[in-house]
Amino acid sequence: MPREYPIQQTRNIGIIAHIDAGKTTITEGILFNTGLIHKIGTVHEGETVTDWMEQERERGITITAAAVTCFWTPKFIKLGVENKHKINIIDTPGHVDFTVEVERSLRVLDGAVVVFDGKMGVEPQSETVWRQADKYNVPRLCFINKINQTGGDFYKSLDAIHKRLSPNAFPIQLPIGFEKDIKGVVDLVTMKSYTYNEYTDKEFSVGEVPADLKAKAEEYRHKLLERVVESDEALMEKYLADQQLTEQEFLTAIRKATQSGKFYPVLGGDGRGIIVQTLLDAVTNFLPSPIERGNVKGVNPKTKEEMARTPSDAEPFTALAFKIATDPFVGKLAFFRVYSGVLSAGSYILNARSGNKERVGRIVRMHADERQDIKEVFAGDIAALVGPKETFTGDTLCDVDHPIVLEAIKFPEPVISVAIEPKTKQDQEKMGLALQKLAEEDPTFRIRSDEETNQTLISGMGELHLEIIVDRMKREFKVEANVGRPQVAYKETIKGKSESEGKYIRQTGGRGQYGHVYIRIEPQTEEGKGNEFVNEIVGGTIPREYIPAVDKGIREAEDRGVIAGFPVINIKTTLYDGSYHEVDSSEIAFKIAGSMAFQDAVKKARPILLEPIMKVEVLTPESSLGDVIGDLNSKRGKILEMTERGNIKVVDAEVPLAEMFGYATQIRSMSQGQASYTMEFHHYEEVPRNVAEKIIGESGKIRVGQVGK
Repeated sequence: MPREYPIQQTRNIGIIAHIDAGKTTITEGILFNTGLIHKIGTVHEGETVTDWMEQERERGITITAAAVTCFWTPKFIKLGVENKHKINIIDTPGHVDFTVEVERSLRVLDGAVVVFDGKMGVEPQSETVWRQADKYNVPRLCFINKINQTGGDFYKSLDAIHKRLSPNAFPIQLPIGFEKDIKGVVDLVTMKSYTYNEYTDKEFSVGEVPADLKAKAEEYRHKLLERVVESDEALMEKYLADQQLTEQEFLTAIRKATQSGKFYPVLGGDGRGIIVQTLLDAVTNFLPSPIERGNVKGVNPKTKEEMARTPSDAEPFTALAFKIATDPFVGKLAFFRVYSGVLSAGSYILNARSGNKERVGRIVRMHADERQDIKEVFAGDIAALVGPKETFTGDTLCDVDHPIVLEAIKFPEPVISVAIEPKTKQDQEKMGLALQKLAEEDPTFRIRSDEETNQTLISGMGELHLEIIVDRMKREFKVEANVGRPQVAYKETIKGKSESEGKYIRQTGGRGQYGHVYIRIEPQTEEGKGNEFVNEIVGGTIPREYIPAVDKGIREAEDRGVIAGFPVINIKTTLYDGSYHEVDSSEIAFKIAGSMAFQDAVKKARPILLEPIMKVEVLTPESSLGDVIGDLNSKRGKILEMTERGNIKVVDAEVPLAEMFGYATQIRSMSQGQASYTMEFHHYEEVPRNVAEKIIGESGKIRVGQVGK
């Protein structure tokens, strides 16, 4: 089967933003204008295509990233060949608890549309998704939405983008009118006006720039031109020589500047309707095709040599699985992005992580929750495999004879835990399976058993995250459960160095047990490396076959915690000496010896507790400002900045998560229901000693007073 569209006419884009900025509504506008739907659904009425889960429709929020494919032929911005383009769109969640969906989507996308609420400007999660796009060097467009509503302001939002995100965001169109009177835009390249009567119109009226906007349009056009010619030497020379650039040259300069990742075209309007036609033009003309994003790099799993794959159907098949989903009709689905080659149903692929081959049964193209069977996928495509056995998020899928491992996706650590137990004996059997499937889908969701209490603890990115998990368990897997109060996911680490001996000897009449190790521990200095085990045994003082057992014992002790039962992080452990017994030594003995040595070493190395610190933004009327600041200070919060957004005061602070439970109720009562807040994880920080002693005293792991000494 030949490919439907040349790879250069394919666009893989994400819609990313703060919660309630209007991502899903803009996606609806795109589907309406490309003819895929005949009515624009509304989020609050639960009618949208990409918010298909029951929980999404009930709550009016996006929880899981949904993929849709549409087709568009440029109408106004016409750069080069005017062909129909295939656009794969991923609509991502805005709520910080579901940040994993944004992270994994951006890893495989070629471009993004960042949506801003024109009434609010740049909000906390806007900054987070912008940084995530920076991390993966994703070229992006900005769309300032809702400027047609009361309080919507294109220019104020543009100013906020310049101050908080990048000074290199420039409008390529200006709105005609203000708030509810907005009825179109001025295109700064063609210097024409595009107007409409209703947002549901199918066609624009094209005309001259309104007289009252002419001077402003000329000023912004000059700024835009000056900035974009910097990315093309030939055009820069022409511009400096006072020669007029043609419309095609101007558009080419915008395209080059956008794809450099250092320039961001800005558009704006009512994202529900016809204005998204100009956004679709900008997507097809300025954001890169898979070819323009260039080669993808990886390593050979055997030789560890760096390799590259060109985005071409002729290259060996290479893809990255970026999302696992449980589908009630077909079972497990693995979403993947093809970087090179062609994959046919019925062929075999290699999972480069596990080294196992797997037969490709069905391949489907997703349209939100609907599936369309396809026989082949090509370079640049996004599709899903039905029923893969051992594929997980971040796995590289490749040609059996040409193995390659692409860089995996890194995810943030969970910050909050709850204890969960099944309501009945029948639920007990089903709960383990349900939690396992949900953990396969979501890498920021973790499960562990507390050995002392025999409880199952589930951890995630926030209260809403875990609430949705429990709700899905009930609806999709028919498991009823009792859930405990939320607990903070503290971590343990050390500030000093220490050495320790671990010796495990048991004589029981027959063959005994003998394991003996010396280890050294110190804080991990390499960023992002986490816990590390180094083997410095020379001369066979410990036989090679027992080294992995020591490592395993240490890792289990790290997971269990030493001072308060929380996981130990960022420690480098070196095994440097030990001894063994010809008859009595065993793997289990060395595992226990390693665990004993590690626990003793941590207690001697000035152990400390770490707690998650949240970045908090509070929006409050001035009358409640003093109460809000006083309350944040009482919660061990650090006030970072106070600004204004219209007539609302904005307080930016960093506050320990432990102090923020129940804050939604507190802030409502403090402000007579007028204040609101958003919160996201920022970093881990040492717990003050008096607070740490209380936490450790409650857990009873080590004597209070030993912390941090």
